[in-house]
Amino acid sequence: MLKGKILIIVYIISLLIIGTSGFYFIGGNDWSLIDSAYMTFLTLSTVGFTEVHPLSDAGRIWAIILIIFGVTGVGILLSNIGDILSQFGNYRSKKMENKINKLKNHFIICGYGRMGAVIANELKEKKLPFVIIEKNEQKVDLMQNNNILCLLGDATSDETLKSARIEYSVGVVVVLDTDQDNLFVTMSIRTLNPSVFLLSRCSKEVNASKLKRAGADKVVNPYTAGGHRIAEMLLSPLIEDSVSIVSPSHQNIDLSVDEIALSKLSAYHNTMIKESKLREDYNLIIVGIVDENGQSIINPAPDTVLLNNQTIMILGDKTNMGKFKKENLKL
Repeated sequence: MLKGKILIIVYIISLLIIGTSGFYFIGGNDWSLIDSAYMTFLTLSTVGFTEVHPLSDAGRIWAIILIIFGVTGVGILLSNIGDILSQFGNYRSKKMENKINKLKNHFIICGYGRMGAVIANELKEKKLPFVIIEKNEQKVDLMQNNNILCLLGDATSDETLKSARIEYSVGVVVVLDTDQDNLFVTMSIRTLNPSVFLLSRCSKEVNASKLKRAGADKVVNPYTAGGHRIAEMLLSPLIEDSVSIVSPSHQNIDLSVDEIALSKLSAYHNTMIKESKLREDYNLIIVGIVDENGQSIINPAPDTVLLNNQTIMILGDKTNMGKFKKENLKL
């Protein structure tokens, strides 16, 4: 079927080339290539414009031949244009599906609303692999046009989650429209992948504990978080600016804050911070340490020993951070 559509397109293109060549040679010196191409389009379209130059008998016969063969081909093309566009859409979807089927250690975003779009932009900025699950066809078309990996489907369906390779993902964020949907998807995800890091959004604070019990590692209420942020900006604007220097509103400052499990940095196990030479070698600063029990140490002392079961929070220039990860991180 697709082969037939391609043949139709080749037929039309060939007709345009042959038609232009015919008028050019029949018309002689009075006809330029532009004149010939223009006359070919007029003839095939049958719109009835005035001839570019007076036609000889040979020119009229050539026009009749073009109309006979051209109108038939154009008619077939127009009648199949919908199928051709559909085939192209199917090809694009299949290509995206193949990319999704190769994903590992990726993130999944359930829902592409305003919050989902912001999260996707952040992951894209950091060049991290991710796929978005969205049931709105218009949003999916928009994402596909922007080369964003996405699935058209309902995140409440286990099959859709499996299609996003939930079992191979390292993190999932659930930002659907209602707390009920977020709760249901959270339970499904925790069943399909017990070890994945799972963050869910809630609109009502009363539902936060329910999402926690359903399996969410973290629950975020954007209204509460936004309110706290606004209050901080109001009361301590200078401090707030210094804390938020890695946000999109400060794009001129190329800093990054990353958390890395020390189990992936074997060279730094049982090493004191001052001996790690992170500052000297990479101009990076360890601003915090989290142990296996979730206990945090902010601004750890230089003689603090780094252990294999800890996670460190590092602040530094994005370029230096990338260099450090490339040279030391075990994936």
